[in-house]
Amino acid sequence: MKLNFFILLSFFSLFSFGQDLAILKYKGGGDWYSNPTALTNLIKFCNENIETQLTEKPETVEAGSVDIFRFPLLHMTGHGNVFFEADDVTNLRRYLESGGFLHIDDNYGMQPYIIRELKKIFPNQELEELPSTHPIFTAAFEFKDGLPKIHEHDGKRPQAFGLYNKERLVVLFTFESDLGDGWEDQEVHNDSEEVRLKALQMGANIIKYAFEN
Repeated sequence: MKLNFFILLSFFSLFSFGQDLAILKYKGGGDWYSNPTALTNLIKFCNENIETQLTEKPETVEAGSVDIFRFPLLHMTGHGNVFFEADDVTNLRRYLESGGFLHIDDNYGMQPYIIRELKKIFPNQELEELPSTHPIFTAAFEFKDGLPKIHEHDGKRPQAFGLYNKERLVVLFTFESDLGDGWEDQEVHNDSEEVRLKALQMGANIIKYAFEN
């Protein structure tokens, strides 16, 4: 009971006193820490272009910690294995059902693991592909064709998948796009300014949508 009260109090405080985002640290051996410059650049872009007031350097929180309830948006990325223990699953489910939002950006190789682990959180749901008409693609900048392609990887089309809680999108899984690589410092991947701008604009859409829905 005390833990539940603390969670509710933390979450209430979050929406009463500000909005921010955090990096989700997970178990399983995957590199949750990849793309170290990505979120800092995205935050700067959002503060300059969509009137957010995000903290310049995002915090890192663990999946099983009550600290996740301080943030309306969690960002998760990596290349390899992901594993949620029972306490992580319970914590993340409560977070998402309480109004939180999780963005998972596949940096390459996460897909089979994240599908397995999300099943633990919402066992009665399958990831659904978002249509290009979904409002997340026009939240701040318009993407008429849906999720932009940032990196080639396997050459497949970029796809955005979602999970819902009572018709509210609570999990966004971006696949074959690699937005985070486009958010990184330019010299990391040598992306063109056009490609980086698309990635940053789509990232801004995700943040704006998560904060307003």
